[in-house]
This record gives sequence, structure tokens and C-alpha cells, in this order.
Amino acid sequence: MTSTIALLSAGPGEPLEPTTIERRALRADDVDVRVTFCGVCHSDLHALGAETGFPLVPGHEFVGEVVAVGEDVTAFSVGDAVAVGNIVDSCGECRMCLAGQENFCESFPTLTYGGTDRVDGSPTLGAYSGRYVVQQRFVYHRPDKLDPAAVAPLMCAGITVWEPLRAASVGPGTRVGVVGLGGLGHLAVRLASALGADVTVFTTTPAKAADAAALGARAAVISTDADAMAAERGHFDVLIDTVAVDHDLAPYLGVLDLDGILYSIGYLGPVTVQTLDLLVGRKRLGSAGSGGHRHTQELLDFCGEHGIVADVEVVPAGDVAVALDRLARNDVRYRFVLDLRDIDEALSGN
Repeated sequence: MTSTIALLSAGPGEPLEPTTIERRALRADDVDVRVTFCGVCHSDLHALGAETGFPLVPGHEFVGEVVAVGEDVTAFSVGDAVAVGNIVDSCGECRMCLAGQENFCESFPTLTYGGTDRVDGSPTLGAYSGRYVVQQRFVYHRPDKLDPAAVAPLMCAGITVWEPLRAASVGPGTRVGVVGLGGLGHLAVRLASALGADVTVFTTTPAKAADAAALGARAAVISTDADAMAAERGHFDVLIDTVAVDHDLAPYLGVLDLDGILYSIGYLGPVTVQTLDLLVGRKRLGSAGSGGHRHTQELLDFCGEHGIVADVEVVPAGDVAVALDRLARNDVRYRFVLDLRDIDEALSGN
């Protein structure tokens, strides 16, 4: 087993404190990763605010370097630059896993934190830590030429928008609307633009129009402006809705063209939709979350080819409370990333 320092919350309302944890001894198909950078996701905030699931170490979008491999590992070697997302195991046998969609595993995928190890039944602890041991199928080769800190959010926010873009066959000439310009939205704009799509951002914040243009969008529409929304009616093939709170989908369904599809990926709660809003134009409502192995490696390769990364603010591991507080107030452009390169030395008390 390997000892490492992790930022651990002991219970509801308890702060994240540097704590020594044990990572499992390497199994034959395991990869031991020295964590260098880990993104701070809204999911981390939600988990820390829950009443159950403790003790908790957050962190499910991270990059690092391989420091050891199990005897059956063939795809990775010590020193390899790698990335890991929010899934660290799955059954490997159901129809979803066999299709390369481990994120939809029919017996539920093992999550990077808050999950249960399939072999020994222990709870999984996340990557706000110095080391992480993970099954090789859920480790990904990371493009060396990209800023590693800015790659980390690709493993959650990036893949969450990439899968629906690929499912919708977005490419040159596809008219894509991105609703919301935050951690998910800014990557949706970059990726859709790189795929050749004609991209428009829908936002409630006029000041974000310049950001939208810089990211590759052709235009920005103020979604609270009824006239502006009416002018876009029937103009879009695909909408990627990244808004994380409950909101009315009807105005966005209205801007879809015949057979258009709206992917709601930001808000995961119940929604109400009038059937006529779907009927007129034969429109569809879908969703997506995370990604399987095939699409995740495809995303990283595509980003390496096109130089795509997230816009990040890197903070020291010791400032995690500040990052979480600011994230709760949406005071970030567009993703916090923790620098964990020396957490074992800096926070161990040595």
C-alpha cells in the first residue's frame, strides 16, 4: 500500500483537512499515478454539502504521471503523462461497457470518489491527493504538448460536452447553440468550433459576448431578450444546454430547426416540457454525462491536435477552501484547478 496526503472532509460541514490515507497495493491491472493537477468541479461542492458519503476526498478530473504499474499492464509505462476522469471501473461485460460506453454501465460505474471498489468493497477516495491507484482501462494518454493543468477539466467538463457533440455528428456547417458560458459552456464552444460548426452562445450576461467571440462563437444572444430569441427561431440543429439550475426549456426548443435536438447536460433534476414544443418540428430532448473510454481518448487526441484546453485558474492545494467558496459564488473563469504537485511534502508537516 502507498501512503499519501489527501484533502479529506470527515463529515457534513467539516472542512477539508490534510490527512494521510492509504492507496491500495497494486493489482495486476492497476496504474499508480502521481497526481499533479485536479480540477474543482461543481460536483465536489454538491458532495461536500451532502448529508452522507463521508469521509470524503473530492476530485474526479485529474492529470499526473505514472509512477508504477501492475504486472499485467501493457498500455502504460513509468513516466507516462496520463489523465483520469470520474469513472475508475465498470463491469466490463454489459452491453454498454462492450460498446465503449462504460459511463452507462448497467451495473453502475465505479466513481472516482463516493463509489465502492468492485474487488474489496472499500469506498473510493478522490484525487485531491498526491497519489491515485486506478484500473488501467480508465487511465488515458495525455497529449504532452498541452498545459497539464488546463487538461484536467477536459476529463469531466470536456468529455461531458464532447459525447453529445459526437452523438449529434456535429461538423462543418452544423448550427450549434451553447446555452451558458461557464466551465461546460466554454469548452462546448471551443470543441464545436474546432469541429467546424457555426456556434452561437445564449447567455443572460451581455458582458460575455466578447468572451464568446474569443472562444470561437459567431454570435452571442441575450436569452432574456424576447425579440432576440424570436429572431433566432428555427435556426439551430443542436443545442448544448449547460445551465446548472432549473430553467424553462421552451425558449430554447423554439430556436431549434426541424429534427433539432437539445441536450440538457447542466441541470440534472426534473424538467417540464410541453409536448407541442417537441411536436412542432419533430424536435428531441436528450442528455448526456461523462464519457466512455473510446470517446474520452478520442477527445484528448482531438484536443492535442487542435490545441484545445480549458481556461483555468490554478490555486495551491492549501487554498482549496478559497476556491470552493469562490466557485459557490460563480467567481471563476472558467475552472479552478488545484496544484497538487507537492502536496505530500507541503502539507504532511515534514
